[in-house]
Amino acid sequence: MRLFRRRRFPIEITPEDIFIDSTNLPRLDEGSLEGRVERPISSRAIASVGLLCALALVVFAGQAFRLQVVEGSSYADISRNNRLERSVIFAPRGVVTDRNGAALAWNEIETDPQATSSTPFPYRRHTDLAGFSHVLGFVRYPKADASGRWWSEDHIGIAGIEAAFNETLAGKNGSIMQETDARGGLVRTDIVDPPREGGELTLSIDAEVQDALARRLAEHIATQKFRGAAAAIMDVENGELLALVSIPEYDTEAFAEGNTEIVAAANTDPTTPLLNRAVAGLYAPGSIVKPMFAAAALEENLISPQKQIFSAGSISIPNPYFPEKPSIFKDWRAHGWTDMRRAIAVSSDVYFYAIGGGFEDQRGLGIARIDDYAKRFGFGEVVNFALPGGLVGTIPTPEWKQEVFDEDWRLGDTYNTAIGQYGFQVTLLQVLRHTAAIANGGRLLDPQLLLGAQAHGSVVGIQDEYLQIAREGMREAVLEGGTAAALNIPGISIAAKTGTAQVGVRNEFMNSWVIGFWPFEKPRYAFAVVLERSPAGTLSGASPAMNPFFTWLRDSKPEYIE
Repeated sequence: MRLFRRRRFPIEITPEDIFIDSTNLPRLDEGSLEGRVERPISSRAIASVGLLCALALVVFAGQAFRLQVVEGSSYADISRNNRLERSVIFAPRGVVTDRNGAALAWNEIETDPQATSSTPFPYRRHTDLAGFSHVLGFVRYPKADASGRWWSEDHIGIAGIEAAFNETLAGKNGSIMQETDARGGLVRTDIVDPPREGGELTLSIDAEVQDALARRLAEHIATQKFRGAAAAIMDVENGELLALVSIPEYDTEAFAEGNTEIVAAANTDPTTPLLNRAVAGLYAPGSIVKPMFAAAALEENLISPQKQIFSAGSISIPNPYFPEKPSIFKDWRAHGWTDMRRAIAVSSDVYFYAIGGGFEDQRGLGIARIDDYAKRFGFGEVVNFALPGGLVGTIPTPEWKQEVFDEDWRLGDTYNTAIGQYGFQVTLLQVLRHTAAIANGGRLLDPQLLLGAQAHGSVVGIQDEYLQIAREGMREAVLEGGTAAALNIPGISIAAKTGTAQVGVRNEFMNSWVIGFWPFEKPRYAFAVVLERSPAGTLSGASPAMNPFFTWLRDSKPEYIE
């Protein structure tokens, strides 16, 4: 019965209880532990391993406590001070040169010991020749905060060429990564992004011509008490500008560097040195529009070049409302009988009253055609030019008068418009391209400031034989007895036309113009000059002001004369 009693717990089988077939013994592989009995790991071995692990854990915990708690703040400082920093590499702006390769704008690296940043940037330098401040303009430099971090990294063109061609000149800044240790020492430097230098510009301007023109005009306006002046010279074949001058000038480097005293003085100066008179100045043209309207009258078959009109010093127009008070329109002097060429040469107002508005048996253009031809020659529109700031100006019309003065148009308004007065307003560049169109046979070109730029423009729609009459009248104006006789210079055959416009509430001031081209026989260059706001009656105006310049040009730059 005991043999069959079930035990409560299973019996552990020991190795000795295992039956091994004795017939299998020869085939046992003892190298693979066959036939061997596994012994359990001793408790002593297990305890040793556990003790080693516990010891390692205690050591690790102690080191962690020391690093994070005991010395944690010092190691945090080390971690913060060992870092990578990005630094900018400033790209130099492109160099600007004149048509002969003379440098007009370039870069200089100057390290300022007072600077908060250790990274120097290129300073922009401009030529010290006269006449370039409005052409070149200035830049705004990169800015850093008190800690030396750059919050503005770019050189930005603000005025002149620097602004108009900023994308070309600017280039692209690069950057470097600098690794420093806890003590601020430089560990290594790696260039991440190399800088790209800005593109170069070659202007059509001749720096020596620009300088000579600006200096001589500045001397003249100072002695004759003009407030300012503007002048330009253009190639009549391709529109390239040989010179573009506005006087007075301003200190471009002082503006770039933020010299508050100089900037404030320039902003409050009554001579407005910040105004680019060559681009954004508006002036009454006076008699310089007469050659244009003479050619227009020929195109409209209103008169022949040989017909003479008598000037006794004025004309009288009956007043239908007050017959005893006729309207008198004066000439600047009595010229007697004058044909078209002579009328241009001596600037007869009576002649242009007649062909502008009509008088006695002479039919006139009328204000509608005056407006049309003025627009054909580019007046009343902004000139397409690289430098910004151009203005539309004004061609007086009945609609304009009604809008501005709420009055009807009268014949006298047409007379005054025909001699460049009343509300006529033009810019120097408008006048320049109109003069070039007279010289080159009727092609109205856009002025170009870059050498080799493609010429663009339109045609004025007047036959060249009629423009030739105007050119001949302008040549006579330079010869003896003409209003531009001051430009009768041996060795250079200039054709020109002067103009005087009264300004001020009581006409107490005057602007003086001279336009023209040379050589007369085969025109190549046109010029326009305006002297602004001198006391009325000033005798030495724009024509005498240009005499020293053209004498210098003949002697020093024969390539522009021959």
